[in-house]
Amino acid sequence: MATPRYWLIKSEPSVYAYAKLEEDGRTEWTGVRSFEARNNIRAMTPGDLCLYYHSNEDKAVVGVACVLSKPGPDPTAPGEDWASVDVGPVVAFTTPVTLATIKATPALKDFPLITRSRLSVTPTPVEHFELVLKMGKTKLPATSAAKPRPKPKAKPRARP
Repeated sequence: MATPRYWLIKSEPSVYAYAKLEEDGRTEWTGVRSFEARNNIRAMTPGDLCLYYHSNEDKAVVGVACVLSKPGPDPTAPGEDWASVDVGPVVAFTTPVTLATIKATPALKDFPLITRSRLSVTPTPVEHFELVLKMGKTKLPATSAAKPRPKPKAKPRARP
């Protein structure tokens, strides 16, 4: 199996919090309407790991999710050229890592959350991924891939 790549994905907690992902077991990551973020989704592969960032209200990395499916068309935009993947929970952070903490950490000066702050899906260097995990006092479980549950029958959730 290929080495996983690392990503940062964002959702407002009032739209789809990490706790809801844990409750649901998986969701379609839909509603991304930026060409660069869409292209990043298209580069994702099953097994890739994602730092899950709560934007706007909390402004903190709060967990790790795993890409569960190959990219496909976004069902919230029929007939349009947008993409989505399924993601599932891996582990919630013991201590959320706030945006203020990230900005105050010199080793993260090039972290995509700072350099590409408006982008909802960005690749993340492994060094940044590992440092943010450490700052969140969180370790990946022995098997870092999420345990996939069947696709939910509910409608996909749109992301801002």
